Amino acid sequence: MQQTLKIGQLSKATGCQVETIRFYEQEGLLPAPARNAGNYRLYETAHVERLQFIRHCRSLDMPLNDVRLLPNLRDAPGESCQEVNQLLDQRIVQVAHRIAELNALQGQLSVLRGRCRTGSAARDCGILQELSTGMCQAEGCVE
Repeated sequence: MQQTLKIGQLSKATGCQVETIRFYEQEGLLPAPARNAGNYRLYETAHVERLQFIRHCRSLDMPLNDVRLLPNLRDAPGESCQEVNQLLDQRIVQVAHRIAELNALQGQLSVLRGRCRTGSAARDCGILQELSTGMCQAEGCVE
């Protein structure tokens, strides 16, 4: 007979908050568990494995729509993994784009930080003055 876990036990076993487990169930990412006579959810090993898979996908910052597809593809071992490759290729491009955005943001913040080299009075702070105008004129960092 297979061991079953209540939601709190599943939470402890996977490090996933109870609210998140319920959310994944509502979103159809985690199959609805059986319930006992007291209406408690009873999770099985397959739930633990699926939840760990979902959490690993999310730790890689995959959007929920991708996470929705991947378990279904994993559960069809004879199918081509081309769709998985495409999802990852798209995600790599998105991450590269985000890195470029963050690098640009870092440059803008560095320029802004350069506006006030000393701890002067707030009325003389170049950072506060630039934030008030909403732009870094010479360096081209505009809102």
